[in-house]
Amino acid sequence: MPDYAHPEVLVSTDWVSKNLADTEHVRVIESNEDVLLYATGHLHNAVHADWQTDLQDPEVRDVISKDQFERLCSRLGIHPDTTLVFYGDQSNWWACYAFWTFKMFGHRDCRVMDGGRAKWEAEGRAMTTEVPSYPSTDYTAGEGHPEIRAMRDDVLAHMKEGGAMVDVRSPAEFIGEISHAPHNPASEAAMRAGHIPGASNVPWSRAAASDGTFKGRDELEAIYLEEQGLEAGDETIAYCRIGERSSHTWFVLTYLLGFDDVRNYDGSWTEWGNLVGVPVEKGLPEDDGTLAA
Repeated sequence: MPDYAHPEVLVSTDWVSKNLADTEHVRVIESNEDVLLYATGHLHNAVHADWQTDLQDPEVRDVISKDQFERLCSRLGIHPDTTLVFYGDQSNWWACYAFWTFKMFGHRDCRVMDGGRAKWEAEGRAMTTEVPSYPSTDYTAGEGHPEIRAMRDDVLAHMKEGGAMVDVRSPAEFIGEISHAPHNPASEAAMRAGHIPGASNVPWSRAAASDGTFKGRDELEAIYLEEQGLEAGDETIAYCRIGERSSHTWFVLTYLLGFDDVRNYDGSWTEWGNLVGVPVEKGLPEDDGTLAA
């Protein structure tokens, strides 16, 4: 891996291929935007974490609880010392979201397969429709890390203090031309379009290469540090529409660039754009007539 701040959290497709059979110590987990994709074919021995039913609680519209997380891990045959490798579609959007969720509940050894499904398929590697089954465990979560998540009141206070914020949505969403992409469900729409005042716009895709892998450290530093003026020691909040694209940026800033204090605001625009009593900006912060690439 390139000279990232924490290169141990990224593994190559070659590494995964060599370790797929080690189901006693390694559990490969697929998590996709398209929740039906896993059934069409997946890595041998890989289990599925459905972001809608496994990682979120629709009754309270929140991430799963600690008890739900422990039951999920137990069902997938995971132990506290199991090495987890996440991968998925969309350059690992939801793989990073799953990684973030597992880290929030304190699982120690989490990694991401660089390039995700697209790279694995492009290399012609084997896939299967067979769903593996593992003996259930009695998983007990360790000390969690709630500090990597930002809630709406945290964001409001951070905004008032002039803290660093990265809006990772498309430029059209950021400037307020649209409140959500056309393919998104109505349940994820917002009454207002625009962005949180003070946020900069760095679309998540700028961190990804054409093959779905993460760009090198020099390229990432040029985007986030040199162009945007972010500093690794500053408290930074990333957000998007529902927290999946921003988890990709959270991963980049935290593990590839070594930022000390990055939080993912998973309520994101679906929440902020519908809140009463919070400000919204449209257009570009400095209105210079240009958009982020």
